[in-house]
Formats: sequence, structure tokens, C-alpha cells
Amino acid sequence: MRRRSRTVALAILGAASFALAGCREEEVEAQAFPDVESCRAAANNGGLFSVEECDKSFAEAQQLHVESAPRYDSVAACEAEHGAGGCGSESEVTGGSGMGGIFMPLLTGYLIGSMLSGRGMASAQPLYRTADGKFTNAARTSTYSSNTGSARLGTSTFARPPSTIGKPPMSVASPASRGGFGSTGASRGFGG
Repeated sequence: MRRRSRTVALAILGAASFALAGCREEEVEAQAFPDVESCRAAANNGGLFSVEECDKSFAEAQQLHVESAPRYDSVAACEAEHGAGGCGSESEVTGGSGMGGIFMPLLTGYLIGSMLSGRGMASAQPLYRTADGKFTNAARTSTYSSNTGSARLGTSTFARPPSTIGKPPMSVASPASRGGFGSTGASRGFGG
């Protein structure tokens, strides 16, 4: 009887470990760049991504920036979250489109992930400076110590953020009421 219960216990532990392993998020190789030129230079020196992937990913990050960047009702509200000089009017930041009186953070880099399993090439996310000098993605789910370097990141980091176009802009009270810009995300650093 005792031997049988030990076998059953081991079988349950084994099944539980397989179940937990199945719940872990898949990770991909990712790299952050302050601009497309830095990515191209890395590509020309045998980097993780090709020049074509750098260009395509930067264009994707720019498009996500226009669609999903946080929008504020004043430059003061924007700079409270992104630092002095870290914001511009919607029309300046998006290249001419947008409404007056709405402000957005400047694009201060982009993140590329190699999505080899399932989606093919690479996927990108825009990066924005935070008031404390770190960087965050458009969905404000992750904070990074730098906008350069490489790391292994979960595939959810590259999920398409919700659109902010046409949504009411945030005021000074909006970010504080939800705990601050990017407060829900984990802080990560990139290795050289």
C-alpha cells in the first residue's frame, strides 16, 4: 500500500511539472535600438537582424507609435510622465496628422523580437522615455533600463497595443490615478 501511494505521488508530481512547463510563456531573442541607423550598423556587423528586418521593424514601430502612443491633454501632463523635452504635439510627433491640443511622447527607440516560431520574421514595439530616465513600450506593460542592448523577452511583449486614436487624452491626474506610467510592468535591463 505504501509503495503504491509513493508511485501515485510521483506520477502526480511529474504531471504537475509538465503542466507548469506548458504554462511558461515562450521567449524570443530581442534587441533594442535608439534608432534605425543603430540597428543597420549592428546588422552590418553580423547582428541578430538583417538591414531589411531593421527597416521593416522600424516602420512597424513608427506605425504603432502613431496608433498607440499615450496621448495627453497638455504638454505638462506628457512631460510629467516622459520628462522635460520628451513630448511634442500630436501633429509634430506623427508627422502632420493629428488634432491640436493633444500631446504625445517622442519615439526614443524601438524593440525588435525574432518571432521565428509562428509568425516568421521580426516584430517590433516603439519605446518611450519615462520621467525617471528608463524606457517603456506603447502598452506600458514593460520598463527597460536602456534603449540599447539585447535580452530574451516573452512573446507577449510584442502584442499589439490598443489604439489611442480618438480616445480622450489623459490629464495630469490620469496617470497618477492608475499608479503612474508603466507601473504595472516589470522592469528589465538589456545586456550589451
